[in-house]
Amino acid sequence: MSGFTVYLVEDEQNLGEVIKAYMEKEGWSVVHFTDGNDAYNHIHDQPHLWVLDIMLPGMDGYQLLKSIRQESETPCVFISARDQDLDRVLGLELGSDDYLAKPFMPEELMIRVKKLLHRAYPPENQEENTIELNDYLIDTASRTVTDHGEQIELTTKEMDLIILLSGNVGKALSREEIIEYVWGEDYFGSERAVDDVVRRVRKKLPRIHVETLYGYGYRVLSS
Repeated sequence: MSGFTVYLVEDEQNLGEVIKAYMEKEGWSVVHFTDGNDAYNHIHDQPHLWVLDIMLPGMDGYQLLKSIRQESETPCVFISARDQDLDRVLGLELGSDDYLAKPFMPEELMIRVKKLLHRAYPPENQEENTIELNDYLIDTASRTVTDHGEQIELTTKEMDLIILLSGNVGKALSREEIIEYVWGEDYFGSERAVDDVVRRVRKKLPRIHVETLYGYGYRVLSS
């Protein structure tokens, strides 16, 4: 998984240097910012991944993520010492793809980042698998959804969810199953994150009927 460019925004110099060293061992190019305003000046650069602290001098991580999402759907991971459900949910609602609370082992961050990069940028030789659902074309290899030739912009989590649901049409999926597929087995955040991603998918793909199974989860119907 070499060749990626990561923009790391972390004002703790020592932690930032440790994370950068781990990532560079993977063959990635890492640009380390210690100030939110400095990072904001580079949101047009289109790296493969952003790793954002929430509490930053200048522009904070939430404001920075909002600005990034206005430009692209580049995967973003939040890291923060504020280990609160509200921060986790707010970050996910704003479009982050994962959240890791400080203190953490650099190895744990690397595991999460590798999983995220693998999903967002699958190998070129991965077998193409296109699903047609209510006139949407869902390409699980290129991770794109098109509507009569026009590509619909989805975040990484939204794409993961629609791949899961479209591959299980008619099957009831619990929130636990969705969390395990979309966020991974080590996710400890609120189940509200599932509801939020479902809400966004419904808005972006209105012809796909995502049925709520109260007290359980969701199911996609074929029409």
